[in-house]
Amino acid sequence: MIYENISELAENILPASRLLGLDVGSKTIGLAVSDSDLNVATAIDTIRRTKFTKDFEQLVVIIEDRNIGGLVIGLPISMDGTEGPACQSIRQFGSNILERREMAITFWDERLSTSAVQRFLTDEADMTRKRRGEVVDKLAATYILQGALDSL
Repeated sequence: MIYENISELAENILPASRLLGLDVGSKTIGLAVSDSDLNVATAIDTIRRTKFTKDFEQLVVIIEDRNIGGLVIGLPISMDGTEGPACQSIRQFGSNILERREMAITFWDERLSTSAVQRFLTDEADMTRKRRGEVVDKLAATYILQGALDSL
């Protein structure tokens, strides 16, 4: 089921389950997981996208292994607050998951998440471009999920 906001999602998951944050891009899906108290998000992995069925199979393994009760999927809303084709694609991604598995899902405004992470990695962590490319998606997922958790 798709919930309107993070509070509704949190109220409808099993106690002690976790949330999985997703930063869905055209080539990768960044992943972050919350603790069971829904306080802290931690980066865990990046999935290289292929076909949806294979991507979904990888997500199911993570969902089952980590006691995931719900998904927080980053929604790339435009800076003016409108939803364009990218948002439609992400919403369809969520619907595709629901066609294959019952799951609690909500979407979270991810405006500037990747650029904030890129800026941090460049300015604060002084990472090389190659290393930034390896971690930016899962850290963007962490940024998205932590924002949702903080709003609780």
